Amino acid sequence: MSPSGKNDDPEEMEVSGPEPGSEAPAMHSREGIKSVRIKAPTRGNRKLERFLDAVNRDDEVRTWWYMAQTHAERLGMSDHSWVHMQIVLNIALRLTRLLDKGGVEGAMVTDHGMSERDVEVVVAGGALLHDVGMSIHRADHEEYSLFLAREALPRLLEGIYSEPERSIVMAEILHAIIGHRRRGQPYTVEAGIVRVADALDMAEGRTRVPLEAGQEGIHSISAAAIDQVNILAGEQRPVRLEIELNNSAGIFQVDDLLATKIRDTPLADHIEVVAEVKGESEKRLLTGFRLGG
Repeated sequence: MSPSGKNDDPEEMEVSGPEPGSEAPAMHSREGIKSVRIKAPTRGNRKLERFLDAVNRDDEVRTWWYMAQTHAERLGMSDHSWVHMQIVLNIALRLTRLLDKGGVEGAMVTDHGMSERDVEVVVAGGALLHDVGMSIHRADHEEYSLFLAREALPRLLEGIYSEPERSIVMAEILHAIIGHRRRGQPYTVEAGIVRVADALDMAEGRTRVPLEAGQEGIHSISAAAIDQVNILAGEQRPVRLEIELNNSAGIFQVDDLLATKIRDTPLADHIEVVAEVKGESEKRLLTGFRLGG
C-alpha cells in the first residue's frame, strides 16, 4: 500500500482530494477554505467519527491549514496544506491498526486504562494539528502548534469526552504534536506514530518542490528519488515499510529523515524498513554541479 491510498484493500486508507504530486485545491477564498473535508476510514469508531466531524466543521482549523500552506509556498517548501494533513492522518491510522494487530498498545490503553478507539483519536488529533503552527512561522512551528491546538481541542472534543478523560486526551495529543519535531523524543506509541507518519509523506511529488524550483542539493535530489512507500504488515515485526526508489540517492532521504524519525520513538523495535532501487537503470536527477563562480 502506498500513502496515496492505492491498494487492494481500500478500507485501510482513503485519501480524498488530489493525488500526491498534484496541487492542493485553491483555498484563497472563504468558500475554498470552508469546502475542505478530511476523510479517513473510521472502522466504526464513533469517537473518531465525531472528532473528524468536528474538525471538518471548524473554520479556524481549516484556515490554519491554509496559512500553513501559504507560508510553505513563500519558502518554496513542499506541501503543508490540508492534503498533507489528510495523508498523514491516513498513514497514521494505518500504522496504528497494524501495530495494534501486532500486539503493540498505545499509552491510552497501557497508561490510562482506556481503549484502542481512544488511541485512534489521539493519533488523529496529532496528525491533523501537528503543523498548524506553520500558520504563524516555520521556525519553532511545533511550539506554535501547541498553543493553537490547546485553543482548538476543547471545542473539537466537546461532547466526545468528559473530565478527566478529556484533559488526558488533550495532553496526549499535545505530546504527539511536540514529539514530531526532529529531536522531539516522543514518549508514547501514539506520538511515535504521528512522528513517523509525518515522515512517510515522502512518495513521488510530495517532497520535490525545491528540486523543481531549481534548488539542487542532496535533500531535494534524494527526495525526488522516492517513487512509492508501501505500508504493510511485517513478518518479523508488526509493520514493514517498503520504499521504492528510482535512484540510489534516495537512501539519504530514507536514512536522514525516515530512519532518524523512527529510531527516536517507541516504534523502533516494531518497524522494519526496506529500500530498493526499482528498474533496470537509475533515473538521472542531477543536471550538473558547480562550486563557486
